[in-house]
Amino acid sequence: MKRQPARRGGTAGWPEAGAVAIESERGPALSKRLQNGELSRVAEVRAGLRELLRRWGEPSRRDLAELLTSELVTNALVHTDRGAHITATLGEGQGGPVSGRLRVEVRDFVPRHPTLRTHAAEEGTSGRGLLLVHTLADAWGVRAHGVGKAVWFELDARSV
Repeated sequence: MKRQPARRGGTAGWPEAGAVAIESERGPALSKRLQNGELSRVAEVRAGLRELLRRWGEPSRRDLAELLTSELVTNALVHTDRGAHITATLGEGQGGPVSGRLRVEVRDFVPRHPTLRTHAAEEGTSGRGLLLVHTLADAWGVRAHGVGKAVWFELDARSV
């Protein structure tokens, strides 16, 4: 991956917070590392994603990408104790080049895979994040990596 200087967007704090705009083998990307307990910085992740996607897809797809990214990042920070690394990439999709495909991956350092709750308690305020990803993403999954796992989703620029 070739690192590019972080671009200044309309949101104060994003470049200074350690986000890095990168050019990956797949296309334009964004990379961000959050430490444990930095839930207040989820808004910075959303702002950086908005900047990356400002000319990508339909507005409703950008909003959906932002929602699903927030859910995965929040899950990683709430349910693990060692932070997370977020990467959002535009370009190829699974199985070959797909113009306009977005892939967001949230890596953490806990090998335990998340559980998809198909019946979230109606009165509870949590437990729906992965269900939203499962229901709304074009593709999603979990893969193991050296010391943890990566939960990812993909969206096409236009709804299918």
